[in-house]
Amino acid sequence: MKRGLTYAEAMDSAVVKLPEHLARMVLFTLNTGARDEVVCSPRWDCEIQVPELGVSEFEVPAASVKGGRRSRLLVCNSAAQAVVESVGGEHDEYVFVYQRRKRDGSSGDGRPHRVDTMNNTAWQRARTQAGLGDLHVHDLRHTTGMRLREAGVSESTRADILWHINPAMAHHCSMAQIVELHGALEKIKADSGAWNKSLATLKLEQQAVKRGTSPAKVPQQRKTVRGRII
Repeated sequence: MKRGLTYAEAMDSAVVKLPEHLARMVLFTLNTGARDEVVCSPRWDCEIQVPELGVSEFEVPAASVKGGRRSRLLVCNSAAQAVVESVGGEHDEYVFVYQRRKRDGSSGDGRPHRVDTMNNTAWQRARTQAGLGDLHVHDLRHTTGMRLREAGVSESTRADILWHINPAMAHHCSMAQIVELHGALEKIKADSGAWNKSLATLKLEQQAVKRGTSPAKVPQQRKTVRGRII
């Protein structure tokens, strides 16, 4: 069953327990609704800056799009843009990269390399520490969809953001459409205080009550990851 996170769960229970490079990718996913393979693939030469909005969009090549028929447009809100700007200069080609570090925190040997998937041992370890069960990376995308809905974003706009319909959008997207998608994503850049629990989350909580245990408590929203503003 699909499971989404509340904003507080994502920011406090999962993100702060991840290595910094994965925490950035999670924040980017929560603010764009992109799939794992899409978040792992953006290149700097696919970035298209939109000065009027102060953000970028990425033309994702067909090879990284589900179905692989044509490229698609990935629009950033200001939170996702902050993540993109925070990794500028780390790699000549890819936006999100990883460099193994020594135990003392210093850089290891070799250049940073592309992250093949967010669903790695670090992700699995973090979700266990956060008490999030078998939460999948793809569930972050469902969280984006739920938060867009609770923010009052129309079904058609949500579908455009999540690439559910209109496969020709990358080729025919107008500035007006970019503004619309950006405006919708801006509505979820911070905690709205609304409820966005999925049916799967409610069932897990009910099972915890029956077992006589309590679901993991979630602290208040943080605005930093490991002391750094993202």
